[in-house]
Amino acid sequence: MKQAEFLNVVMPFKDKLFRLAKRLLVSREEAEDATQEILLKLWSKNEAMEEYKNVEAFAMTMTKNFCLDRLKSKQAGNLKLVHSNYEDEKTSLQRQLETEDSIAWMERIMEELPEQQKMVLQLRDVEQYEFEEICELLDMKPTAVRVALSRARKMVRQELIKKHSYGIG
Repeated sequence: MKQAEFLNVVMPFKDKLFRLAKRLLVSREEAEDATQEILLKLWSKNEAMEEYKNVEAFAMTMTKNFCLDRLKSKQAGNLKLVHSNYEDEKTSLQRQLETEDSIAWMERIMEELPEQQKMVLQLRDVEQYEFEEICELLDMKPTAVRVALSRARKMVRQELIKKHSYGIG
């Protein structure tokens, strides 16, 4: 596979790889490094790329495994927990702070989820993957994916209700 073909195949889902890496590694810098590593690994396998039925699914699985390995390794202690700031010139400062607070709350809530639920929620609700694709990526049965997604959503809903009720009711 030539460079132009590789770019046409891989670049459309590069941002998805980054978002998955960021969800798992938290740090923007670590996610960028992980994405770059995955792209290099894909390029090193470019000759065999045509054999894969779904290159995007293969790349997402590679990203997931790379990030989980990174978290388990000794380097995990060195990971920086640096969050990127949300900036939008057109919104007021108050709205910007509210948005940052909401994003931070969702990240905290998602971090408390079990790993499988976190992955299913990320892939389905953030990345908009179909159930069949999630089953293939995570090597899970459709029923297990639906149950994990339901439990994750329920946990997020409960935590948001707790946050917004301020202990009332």
